[in-house]
Amino acid sequence: MSSSVIINDFLNYLQYERRMSIHTIVSYQNDLQQYEEYLQENYAGTEVAAADPVMIRSWMLEMVDSSLTAKTISRKLSALRAFYRFLLKKKIVHKNPLEGISAPKLAKRLPQFVDENEMNQLFNEDLFENSFEGWRDRLIFELFYATGMRLSELTHLTFASIDLYESQIKVLGKRNKQRIIPFSPRLKQIITTYFEFFEEKYGKVNKNCCIFVDSKMNGIYPKAVYRIVRKYLDMVTTIDKRSPHVLRHTFATHLLNHGADIYAIKEILGHSSLVATQVYTHNSIEKLKNIYNQAHPRA
Repeated sequence: MSSSVIINDFLNYLQYERRMSIHTIVSYQNDLQQYEEYLQENYAGTEVAAADPVMIRSWMLEMVDSSLTAKTISRKLSALRAFYRFLLKKKIVHKNPLEGISAPKLAKRLPQFVDENEMNQLFNEDLFENSFEGWRDRLIFELFYATGMRLSELTHLTFASIDLYESQIKVLGKRNKQRIIPFSPRLKQIITTYFEFFEEKYGKVNKNCCIFVDSKMNGIYPKAVYRIVRKYLDMVTTIDKRSPHVLRHTFATHLLNHGADIYAIKEILGHSSLVATQVYTHNSIEKLKNIYNQAHPRA
């Protein structure tokens, strides 16, 4: 069986059995095609099922020589590990060639977040216009900051996703896992006002319609949300990263700073493991250190 056929079978497995997102599948496809091309060019057309650890280490060295970051190399190796687990499961190979191969060590970086005073400035200084676009932009920020949802989750929200009576939002997360996030009376009022502007602009609401749409009533593109987030964060903060995901980090960090239970934050964020949530505790510890150093007489 050729490498291309095996790779296609693996991608179909990810899509239809594992139900992974299209972004993940495309990423895996690109990584595996690069790997296949490397074997073809450097090892006399060796098929992926016949590769050995020496070939994989050689591929890693070429990526290092090409100045790829440790994070990128680790991601490509992760795709390769999943691929060879699939080949073992299908009995196409009888030994995993990645055994004993470690990914390069990643430099630990704390997630960036917007300072609480800067978020208050954003919401309290009338930066959002009293128009459909202004309330749309405000609601985008309020949802990110009040719920910690992902960009893909926000762009797929429909009117049926929001229960104003129970004050909760149904979010469809990674691998089609649904979770319910509560929201405050303040956010409820903002949602209600935006819905009024939406009906005034587009007419009666269809429950299956996306909450955020483009001029053709299709779901808003992620790039458009990026531009909106960047536009307003530029007004209040100087941090390097000014993206929707930074608002997710901000949500988690501010909750921890105010004493929220880390297990509750894990559920709201939709993390499958507590390890993914614990990264935010480091930000809180850094804040405690700063407070200690500023306030303790012998610090």
